[in-house]
Amino acid sequence: MSIICGIPLLECVYCLACARWAWKRCLHTAGHDSENWGIATAEEFEPVPRMCCYILAVYEDDLRHPLWEPPEGYGINPDWLEHKKSYEDTDGQAPPYILYLDHDHEDIVLAFRGLNLAKESDYAVLLDNKLGQRKFDGGYVHNGLLKAAEHVLLMESDTLKKLVMKYPNYTLTFAGHSLGSGVATLLAVLAVQNRAELGNIDRRRIRCYAIAPARCMSLNLAVRYADVINSVVLQASS
Repeated sequence: MSIICGIPLLECVYCLACARWAWKRCLHTAGHDSENWGIATAEEFEPVPRMCCYILAVYEDDLRHPLWEPPEGYGINPDWLEHKKSYEDTDGQAPPYILYLDHDHEDIVLAFRGLNLAKESDYAVLLDNKLGQRKFDGGYVHNGLLKAAEHVLLMESDTLKKLVMKYPNYTLTFAGHSLGSGVATLLAVLAVQNRAELGNIDRRRIRCYAIAPARCMSLNLAVRYADVINSVVLQASS
């Protein structure tokens, strides 16, 4: 009799444990993953505000006549803008971006905007993924974001190679926010893997700044490319 009565009790405990796990997962944020990380140095953080301004500049239709420019400006010289690509230019396969030559900081920057809630193509990129669908370099990546990065690399490889070879001391930086951060991250990984197509650029010259990053790769890949990819996660201080 005691054994039979104990079965409902075990089921109850099991259900409570599952509910507790589900509740914790619902409240889990990227801040929990990074809560034990060390604080970035001033030198490490220095490019971040600049990259955020470049990403925001992608939202403008005309950088010579900006509509949403913050009081301090975007810090962009329109004469140094190589080009700006819209949804039409990417056929909706990647979010809009700019390619900017930052001569002040000796940097070639390709910056992506974030998710556009009004664009079905952005949702198509984001939802094009199943758990374990896309194997990549010994790990797993988000299928839709990788396809977007591959599309951009196909569009920009010749231009990037020309600029990398023309400015041998410049860094090559990929930056993005939200959905754009995932594209930028995987594009940086592709750039590392295809350095010969980009003028044999040294790995140390390639970097990425992912602002509020999308989770787009397995942990083993994140560790392997940690020297290139900088994830910027905002969280409340204790």
